[in-house]
Amino acid sequence: MKTMLTVSTAWLALMAVPAAAQTTPPETTTGTGSATTAADIGSDTAAGTAATEPGDIIVTAQKRSERLQDVPIAVSVLSGDAIAAKGAVNLEGAQYLVPTLNFRKSGTAINQSLFLRGVGTSTFSIAGEPSISTVVDGVVYSRAGEAFSDLIDIDRLEVLRGPQGTLFGKNTSAGVINIVTKRPGKDFGGFIDGGYYFGNGNEYRVRGALDLPLSDGIAARVTGFYGNYDGNIRNDAYNGKRVNGYDHWGVRGMIVADPTPNLTITIIGDYRESDDDCCAEVIGTGPTSTNATTVAQVNGFINAGVLPTPRGDKTRRANQDLITHTDEKSWGVSGQADWTLGNQTITYIGSYREYDNTEIRDGDWLPRAYTTFNQLHDFGPQTSNTITQELRLTSPSDQFFSYVLGAFYSRAETTRTFTRNDVVCTPAPAVPVPCSTPGLTVTRPTGTAVFGSVFKNLAFFGQSTLNFTDRLRGIAGLRYTTDQLDVFHSRVTTLAGPGINGSFGPFNGKTTNDNWSGKAGLQFDIVRQSTAYATYSRGYKGPAFNVFFNLTGTGTNAIEPETADSYEVGLKNTLFGGKLVVNLAAYYAKYDNFQANNPDVVAGVLVTRFTNAGTISTRGGELDLLFQPVRDLSFSGGLAYTDAHIDQFRVPPAPPGVIPAVIPNGTTLGYAPKWKGSLGADYRLRTGGAVDFALGAQGSYQSKQLSQLDASETVRDRTTIKGYGLVDVQAGIVEANDRFRVNFQVKNLFDQSFAAAITSGGPGGSYRYIIPREADRYYGVNARVNF
Repeated sequence: MKTMLTVSTAWLALMAVPAAAQTTPPETTTGTGSATTAADIGSDTAAGTAATEPGDIIVTAQKRSERLQDVPIAVSVLSGDAIAAKGAVNLEGAQYLVPTLNFRKSGTAINQSLFLRGVGTSTFSIAGEPSISTVVDGVVYSRAGEAFSDLIDIDRLEVLRGPQGTLFGKNTSAGVINIVTKRPGKDFGGFIDGGYYFGNGNEYRVRGALDLPLSDGIAARVTGFYGNYDGNIRNDAYNGKRVNGYDHWGVRGMIVADPTPNLTITIIGDYRESDDDCCAEVIGTGPTSTNATTVAQVNGFINAGVLPTPRGDKTRRANQDLITHTDEKSWGVSGQADWTLGNQTITYIGSYREYDNTEIRDGDWLPRAYTTFNQLHDFGPQTSNTITQELRLTSPSDQFFSYVLGAFYSRAETTRTFTRNDVVCTPAPAVPVPCSTPGLTVTRPTGTAVFGSVFKNLAFFGQSTLNFTDRLRGIAGLRYTTDQLDVFHSRVTTLAGPGINGSFGPFNGKTTNDNWSGKAGLQFDIVRQSTAYATYSRGYKGPAFNVFFNLTGTGTNAIEPETADSYEVGLKNTLFGGKLVVNLAAYYAKYDNFQANNPDVVAGVLVTRFTNAGTISTRGGELDLLFQPVRDLSFSGGLAYTDAHIDQFRVPPAPPGVIPAVIPNGTTLGYAPKWKGSLGADYRLRTGGAVDFALGAQGSYQSKQLSQLDASETVRDRTTIKGYGLVDVQAGIVEANDRFRVNFQVKNLFDQSFAAAITSGGPGGSYRYIIPREADRYYGVNARVNF
């Protein structure tokens, strides 16, 4: 009953602010997609401008500034203000605003994943890449973990659904997250914003930005942020200390210079640090082992309080002697030049980034080592750096043959030093006792592996639009990509033990690949307010290796590239003079050589590893809605139906008497709910006095989804996350000229509990749950001052 009430309210209650992008008049071309138009400049100043219509939203999904309604791509757009009002710190929070976007939460940041239309990549390999690329101000983030940093000073976030390889390159076989930050204003100004959230742990957030006009034609913007959250899980091994929190801070600076009327230079630098004691996996079920002794032992742990009482997705306590956490540090610089030469625009973007991540993980989920139940602790610092270079030529859009031509190069290097330490004790009595018990023999298996990868990518691309008539357009694009991947691995094991294989290596591997991908389609204006399109796209994800701590000689094969053939039709409608936008899309995509974990035979041995698992497909329909009937009332929402499943996973030839456990055909893919939707609204009551009042609500719902894609039907059933709905409400006061705002929020109004991930492999066959902060009701107050 509670779920039904939550869902019903989510679709009727409506959201805090409209999930619409900054709306501006279109410009002819842009270099990066980081700028929209001059109307965006100075958006933090006190003097607000009249809102423009939803039909005038500008995006850069095709690497030029265009109206959303003119782009033949399924795109969801969120303004930075909408993301901030929702309280979304990062892409994990943005998933509740975009129906086709899903997020796989993991114990540490580098193992988290994004999914679009039910497709994504989950792997522990340092030589595997994501299916969804994240681009920030024209710069590609090569490592998935870096994409999950704080969303600070965002102008808009564009979610491009389906393969986008022609313009954005490899590792976009499922889509692109295109993030555009705010540009410097022409006048001195800025904002400061602070928030306090409470109810399931205390959280503090402070952020601010300052626009600094340096001289005629040169302006700068400096942004800083700090956030601290003490967590939503109690760890009994530390006297009930809260964990699963974070401590983040960072700065970002942008300088935009116009040395001549035809040349714009943009320089961006950023630095951030994070210290997350996240994410402790709670034991959410009792033991499921077929061994009666093991079941009795784990039940004994539960009865004695060694393991907190499992309560499924309502479990909020752990008892672990090592706090799982991630320490991160990243910085980067980029430079961009946009030069208008005649009626053409030449754009150059160059960047250098470093991203360091240290993973510390408790892998036994117990407060100490016991007989039969060994201790397993991981320590894995990782360093990476990336260089990217891009050169583009963009024609005007208002000619018969318009185009974007370009070349792209990247080099991404990552090295990891990973140590695993066990504590094992014998003999093992029927009732487990701590390894500190006198008379036991204690051994300490340990191993350290050093491994890494170097990805090199060179591509040449072009996409054109042929304006056959005022109403009919053709779309054609092509990209040539050449990839080289080098990997290495060496493990020194002092003593082998549970989860620690013997010494291995040194191993060095290399693979190369060339690929042609592209796009073709038609776009037709049925009437002035409605545009239909039909496209075919070829997606591509480069080759990989399964390189991780426990690599052995049976897993050194190169993994072939993954390709996708995608078909999409869409209808974009702009009604009531631009006040209402209703966009529809339907699609089908088939992925060959899908990179996933699956049984495989290597060197005559049957193993389960990251490999080319087989063929999958996804199909569905989507609706995006934006409605602004009057100036101060806005509605937004979306609905997605997704059917993503396995067509055929490969069944390897097995040794005699061995039947490989392969995931059955037709199995739904992980993190692919059949139904997902959001609906929201914002209303501002203008009093005519010193302050106005703002009211709003946000609702979202998703049906059940699979967390662990496994050959066992039992495991799949037990790792299915049940459907849930969330409702957030807020009320606030706003100074009449937008000089300040104070908001009061209630998050997860109906206190709907849910899990972000469920995984097998806990003590005695129990299941491990990751519980997000959003799974409990909490409250917040936020204040912002513009100047």
